[in-house]
Amino acid sequence: QVQLVESGGGLVQPGGSLRLSCAASESKFSIFAVDWYRQAPGKERELVATISATTTNYSDSVKGRFTISRDNAKNTVYLQMNSLKPEDTAVYYCNAHNALGVRLYNWGQGTQVTVSS
Repeated sequence: QVQLVESGGGLVQPGGSLRLSCAASESKFSIFAVDWYRQAPGKERELVATISATTTNYSDSVKGRFTISRDNAKNTVYLQMNSLKPEDTAVYYCNAHNALGVRLYNWGQGTQVTVSS
């Protein structure tokens, strides 16, 4: 079964940067719209960024600080996170969806991002 593997998380000080990666083991991943989500302790999972073939979208909470991109040759989607804030602390997950909005993969383990001084 195809899984997505998230990586790149860690501990960073406020104002710092991290780049997360979401890697798939199948080439058709490159044709899907891909989403980055995050879930903070005690909170629901929230969508923070989406990339399709032609567009990118961001939640208001990360707009201007995060950038989503993809390398289709590597079947990988990235989330560059700059100017990190303590409220960005969460486990970050990726997934993909089809044209009907149906999620396509099981959730992976996620990658922990902790922003703290």
